[in-house]
Amino acid sequence: MAQFQFPGQTAFYKGKVRDVYTIHDNLLVMVASDRISAFDVILPKPIPYKGQVLNQIAAYMLQATSDICPNWLLESPAPNVSIGKKCTPFKIEMVVRGNLTGHAWRTYSSGKRTLCGVTMPEGMKENDFFPTPIITPSTKAAEGHDEDISREDIIATGLASAEDWAVLEKYTLALFARGKEIAAKQGLILVDTKYEFGKIGDTIYLMDEIHTPDSSRYFYADGFEERQAKGEKQKQLSKEFVREWLIANNFMGKEGQTVPEMTPEWINTISKRYIELYEQVIGKKFEPQSWSDEDTKTAIEAALKKHA
Repeated sequence: MAQFQFPGQTAFYKGKVRDVYTIHDNLLVMVASDRISAFDVILPKPIPYKGQVLNQIAAYMLQATSDICPNWLLESPAPNVSIGKKCTPFKIEMVVRGNLTGHAWRTYSSGKRTLCGVTMPEGMKENDFFPTPIITPSTKAAEGHDEDISREDIIATGLASAEDWAVLEKYTLALFARGKEIAAKQGLILVDTKYEFGKIGDTIYLMDEIHTPDSSRYFYADGFEERQAKGEKQKQLSKEFVREWLIANNFMGKEGQTVPEMTPEWINTISKRYIELYEQVIGKKFEPQSWSDEDTKTAIEAALKKHA
């Protein structure tokens, strides 16, 4: 994917998956590439249509929640591009969990009952529903891994004021409830997810992507209770299958390890799985679109003129 240069461009940032252009310090152009990362490593081959899948799920979900809180998105002028308002981000991620899984389960199974200052009930099994969803924030590390943090520490260290925290908490729980509703219509359970927020003046905005398989975990609702009762693994809808393939091939991002060969067949499999994710989450047929760099750039420039 080409790196562009736009009129009024003041900054460029290349993330693991997204290329982000800042325009006049008040707009962001986010291009979702087909790059795929796992274990904090970008894998050597791109996955066809992955950028389009992630961008279109995020745009759909931002529109479906725009009555809950203001968000950064202005428009999506190309299949893998979103343009929106540049906010000053809170340096925290609002992680919200409906089920005891992943990091929360690892903490719980080690014998601890507190995560980010939140007490988890006794007697729970992996993947059980919490009595009510819990918020377990993390700091956004510029380098290295994000760290767990409690509401009290966020306020004490000034990462958010008590007033702002109250708004962040309210928005997070309302967004998660809506995400669960949308998922339930598709026969899915939104298990956990994360939200990022920022400010323009005194207004708090929802930023970045939401409810995508890269930022969220989904379980299939059908058979969930039976699997729980038997202590079986839940059927997941996420990019976990890529991590599992890497682990099976002795790669976990550690020094000296090499990424296993990504054959054309395997790349095609991953692409199909992402398309399946889109169709499951959105409930619509995916329409693959291949735009040239030139067409993408033209569409972005036309959109930027409108919002300048």
